Amino acid sequence: MFLCSTFRNFANSMGKIIVAGIGPGSKEDITPAVIHALEQADAVVGYQYYFQFITPYVTEGCTCIDTGMKKERQRAEQAFQLAEQGKTVVVISSGDAGIYGMTPLIYEMRKSRSSDVEIESIPGISAFQKAASLLGAPIGHDLCTISLSDLMTPWTLIERRIRAAAAGDFVTAVYNPKSHGRYWQLYRLQELYLQERSAETPVGYVRQAGREEQEVKITTLGAFNPEDVDMFTVIIIGNSQTYVSAGKMITPRGYYREEAAASCVPQVASERSSSAEGLGQSIMIESFRTIESELHNKDIPLGHKWALLHAIHTTADFDMENILYTDPDAVETLYDKVRSGALKTIVTDVTMVTSGIRKGALQRLGIEAKCYLQDARVAEFSAANNITRTQAGIRLAVEEHPDALFAFGNAPTALMELCELIRRGKARPTGIIAAPVGFVHVCESKHMVKPFKDIPKIIVEGRKGGSNLAATLCNAIMTFDDAAQLKPGRDL
Repeated sequence: MFLCSTFRNFANSMGKIIVAGIGPGSKEDITPAVIHALEQADAVVGYQYYFQFITPYVTEGCTCIDTGMKKERQRAEQAFQLAEQGKTVVVISSGDAGIYGMTPLIYEMRKSRSSDVEIESIPGISAFQKAASLLGAPIGHDLCTISLSDLMTPWTLIERRIRAAAAGDFVTAVYNPKSHGRYWQLYRLQELYLQERSAETPVGYVRQAGREEQEVKITTLGAFNPEDVDMFTVIIIGNSQTYVSAGKMITPRGYYREEAAASCVPQVASERSSSAEGLGQSIMIESFRTIESELHNKDIPLGHKWALLHAIHTTADFDMENILYTDPDAVETLYDKVRSGALKTIVTDVTMVTSGIRKGALQRLGIEAKCYLQDARVAEFSAANNITRTQAGIRLAVEEHPDALFAFGNAPTALMELCELIRRGKARPTGIIAAPVGFVHVCESKHMVKPFKDIPKIIVEGRKGGSNLAATLCNAIMTFDDAAQLKPGRDL
């Protein structure tokens, strides 16, 4: 204890405790209300480190009682002893005293002492608010704070809260991330968040916010290194909408989304604005991240995962995890063919597949999607050779585009026809998407395509499939450059 001077003389009436948050550590961040309270105080009680920030506001005659770390109960007891003598006592905490600070303890102690001391709480700028302002605007939407200190909270409970926050897509501020004896908890938090969030999720962290030693950094959830932080650091993990622009983290509140929704009202598609397209992409991003969070096995190659996310998004069928087959690096290989210009044509068995392939992607990449089913030659060719119209369409396609990507979403006989043409050396497909649906020859057609080891294949095993699946798998290939950042929805 040290004395500014002797106590002022007061009546024996019950005093008052003011619990004040003095901000994260800069004099500029102390609010006028807190300064006014300090100027009226008969005594100030707090952790000794914080007195350097309030000394200019403590008046002559005020008693200042400072203690070391982990002396919170002692400080509270001293505050009550003085207040019960009729003094006005200011108890200081860093940041906001109500957030991991002294305010809850003061209220609890008043109850345990059955004290009549009046309590007032004055809010302060919290550490996570200061950190957020330095990082940009990362807490613009629903958020939570989690302390990794397990001194008074069991780790099992902390981990439950971490899981809930990660799954709930909350922007998350992390307090007390590390200490000398607490080194592994932050690694565990990162592991849990990566089970629910994209590795590209922005993460910002600020050390000694508002002080001379201040450090501000922005990275991603996947690249974040827990060894870079210490007990003086606040970490902010973005949600699925958070992005980085001009070196700042931004979590949108949704104002532009509302404008996009309003812009969808016009009567014709051509009148829709680019903001409406942004709305569609935003919905797809959220959907894909939800799907990814619910996958049983997340440790799968990126190309396979990208195709799987598209398949589940289209069908809402998580059985796709069990039945979607891709050759090793099939998606990656086919995308490289697209990017290099080697793949110029997609041939489909039915027009519904062609209709589902994104026109914007085809135009952007210079690819033509064709279905020969409506070709005038098909009916004549079918009748002359006693084959189905889809078989006839594939024969015509192979004559004109033997090296196309062939996508099947309906007709197993068309897929079987392509297999026969490959065996006879008349077709050399760049790739095959095998997703016919039904009960007759469907499974057999998919078995027939597997032996072609040199052709990249994506197969929906069993009876399931459909035109929508074949189309979305084509879209997955054409947008694979978005896979790492999990940002579907381009070219909608």
